Amino acid sequence: MSINEKLKITPLYDEHVALGARMVPFAGWNMPVQYSGVVEEHKCVRNQVGLFDVSHMGEINVTGRGALDFLQMMTVNDVSKIIIGQAQYNAFCYENGTIVDDIIIYRRGYDSFFICVNASNIEKDYSWLKEHAPKQGVILENLSDDYAQIAVQGPKSRELVSKVVDVKIADLAYYHFAEGKVLGVPSIIARTGYTGELGYELYIPSSAAPKIWKALMQAGSDYGIKACGLGARDTLRLECGYLLYGNDMDHTTTALECGLSWITKFEKNTFIGKEVLLNQKEKGLNKRLVAFEMQEKAIGRHGYKIYSSKDGEQEIGIITSGSPSPTLTKNIGMAYVTTDYSKIGSSIWIEVRGEKKLAMVVKKPFFVHGSVQG
Repeated sequence: MSINEKLKITPLYDEHVALGARMVPFAGWNMPVQYSGVVEEHKCVRNQVGLFDVSHMGEINVTGRGALDFLQMMTVNDVSKIIIGQAQYNAFCYENGTIVDDIIIYRRGYDSFFICVNASNIEKDYSWLKEHAPKQGVILENLSDDYAQIAVQGPKSRELVSKVVDVKIADLAYYHFAEGKVLGVPSIIARTGYTGELGYELYIPSSAAPKIWKALMQAGSDYGIKACGLGARDTLRLECGYLLYGNDMDHTTTALECGLSWITKFEKNTFIGKEVLLNQKEKGLNKRLVAFEMQEKAIGRHGYKIYSSKDGEQEIGIITSGSPSPTLTKNIGMAYVTTDYSKIGSSIWIEVRGEKKLAMVVKKPFFVHGSVQG
């Protein structure tokens, strides 16, 4: 960021300050990184329920008779498979197969799609869509300023959210959503999240955010609720092997290299980046995103270099995400390494403050016992 660039604030900024949050710049926003402490907030989400302000995320509407065909061209996953009331994890790619952004698409009607995009990519994504949209049949709307987003995550989240919504969510399946009211305010109640736990993301009008946040905090006191910041959000998602745009994938990494082959549907007629990705699939990858666990007392952090041996014989990769795991009490991370070192069980050496520390490539995710499917 430019030193003169003013940070944006969410509609919940005053609530964060009142709760004593430590605020930090993130993707052009002034966001809470922690309140009571990262580990405490992390464990609260794993065991009870936590509340996150994710209003910095963007929302884009794509509607019209050509919306489905347009999104089929723009994304790697098969949008035609989404039924009304269902969500889908997806991604936009450039022509060379690298990632524009990873997104969630919510299908609200036959020709009505609501897309959640990453905060740092709102303008870029919207411009990318406008650049490729047909002149007729597709209507694009950047609704990011109109919506706030509150994530309620943890084993107790269903009980809590049930207290403030007017729709039955007991049978709402994972990656599905309902349209109803939160405290009388028209909203989207989605059973999605970034923590590996049962959870809901509430898309609400920006003006109603403070009222709803306060009500959730008050009602959640019965369940041991805590406000949670970006720090806990990061450790929670890392334990589950969820990718973070700008760290684990970006415009320099392809959908296959970062492990998104499971959502890349080559059976689709065509999509932007398909030819390059298909060629890469057939010829093989030069690098892969892998998970690792430290085997020595050290923490591998974003940007640390990886070597093939302790004597630094060959540089083979770089860490994209890394931290201690509060749940597993291990030091974990993700990294790009050359394909020769991507097999599970491979030993790699990470340069930590000038010293090589041993790590091992392991299977993702690190944490598999969450309540997300509960």
